[in-house]
This record gives sequence, structure tokens and C-alpha cells, in this order.
Amino acid sequence: MTSATTTPVRSGFSPAEYFTCLSGIVWREALRFLHQRERFISALVRPLVWLFIFAAGFRQVLGLSIIPPYETYILYEVYIAPGLMAMIQLFNGMQSSLSMVYDREMGNMRTLLVSPLPRWFLLSCKLLAGTAVSLLQVYAFLMIAWFWDIAPPPMGYLTVLPALVLSGLMLGALGMLISSGIKQLENFAGVMNFVIFPMFFASSALYPLWRILESSPMLYYVCLFNPFTHAVELIRFALYGQINWISLAVVGGCTIAFMVGAILAYDPSRGLIRRGPAGGET
Repeated sequence: MTSATTTPVRSGFSPAEYFTCLSGIVWREALRFLHQRERFISALVRPLVWLFIFAAGFRQVLGLSIIPPYETYILYEVYIAPGLMAMIQLFNGMQSSLSMVYDREMGNMRTLLVSPLPRWFLLSCKLLAGTAVSLLQVYAFLMIAWFWDIAPPPMGYLTVLPALVLSGLMLGALGMLISSGIKQLENFAGVMNFVIFPMFFASSALYPLWRILESSPMLYYVCLFNPFTHAVELIRFALYGQINWISLAVVGGCTIAFMVGAILAYDPSRGLIRRGPAGGET
């Protein structure tokens, strides 16, 4: 009798293989970011316009009382700085999702999603890569804002990092979830307008919530239930070495909900992206 030799079946992937996948996706996003210098410049121009032009005009109109985490009266530019940092991450999250729509039309997304690695891990790597890019943009903005006398405590540049990572993950996951339902690149601009501008203006990024409550109680509750508001407040408190526990819970919960929704939506068997007759995406 001849003894048959069987090849052992692998039950999973090693940590080194997971790390190789993560580093490859992050490196690809970093190269795309370096080659698209206009994206970096535009990411800084938007908040700097608000900081240098709009803030100069609104400074005399919008008086600010002493509110946490501030311990004294502050200039309007200081108040809106955390909101502008979150705005950078919001636009970056939407641009990352735009790249996913583009990759899906060009077929690059299919190459990524047919990898034997778990789909949730591939999407998480994509999300982490986009968040890393947004961190570079935010700290570049903080360097420029420092010359405009917007300088939090020195430790604030370090304590704000976890808040920036969490808010970047939330906004990136939201963009990823939105991109799963967009089939054509031409439709993305309209969707961005219906998501970015309501989230940004109906928040505490440009004005404190107590002023909104004085003018419109209904709008106050809209801002209060806006996840972007809590991302702004989480960053604001972290800049001064404090934690807003309510905002932390809201941002963390929304991050999980958006990410789970994106993973399910990118699953061809149950989500919004279905396989076509040839096994591709439609």
C-alpha cells in the first residue's frame, strides 16, 4: 500500500502577512498623497481662508464668553481652530471615499477586495491610511496657525493626537459608507455637498452651541445630534489636555457604527455592492 501525503491546510494568516498588507495600502495612499500636491494645498487653503479672512470679520460680531475648556476670554480665531482641524479631516475623509469610487470604476478596487485577506481588514487598512494622511494635513495647519498666535499648551499638540485619530477614523468610515452606495463618479460631488456642508455648518465648529440655542432651539438639537459637533468638541478639549466624555462616547460609537455599515455594504453577498455576471462589481 502507498501512503498518501497530505498538505496541511492553513487556517489563517500570520501577523507578518497582515502587516505587509497594511504597510502596502498605507504606502500606496502616501504615494498618492505625495503625487497630488494640489490635494495638500487645497486641504490647507480652506481652513486658512476661514482663519485669516472670515475670522477677522466675525471677531467683532461674535462675542465669546468663558466656556470649557477655556479658562479665560479667547479670540474668535482660537475658538474656531478645532473646528477647522476637524474640517480638514472631514474633507479628507470624503476625498478618500472619492478615490474609492474612482478605483472601483477603474477596476483597482476589485483587485484589492479579491485578496484572500479578510474584507474587514482590507477596509480597515484603507481607513487607517486615510486617517494617517489627514493627521499630516492637520499638523501642517497647526504649524501655520502658530504664526497667527493660535498656540495651545505645548502638551496639547501631543494630547490632541488620540482625538484626531478617533475623529479621523469616524469621518473616514462615514465617507467609506457613503462611497459604497455611489455607483458613478459624477454623482459624488452632489452627495458631498449634501453631507459636508450641513455637517460643518450645523455644528459647534464656527459658533458655540449656547449661541445657537439662543437663536433657534430646533437648530440647537440638530447640532447636538450631529456627530461632527462631538468630533470638534473632542478635539477642542484634547488640545487643552482635557477629555469630553460625552463626545468621546459619541465619536467612538459612530466610528463603530459607520465602519460596520461600510464592511457590510462592501460585502457582495449582503451589501450595496453586488457581483455582476463575471464576478466584478456593478
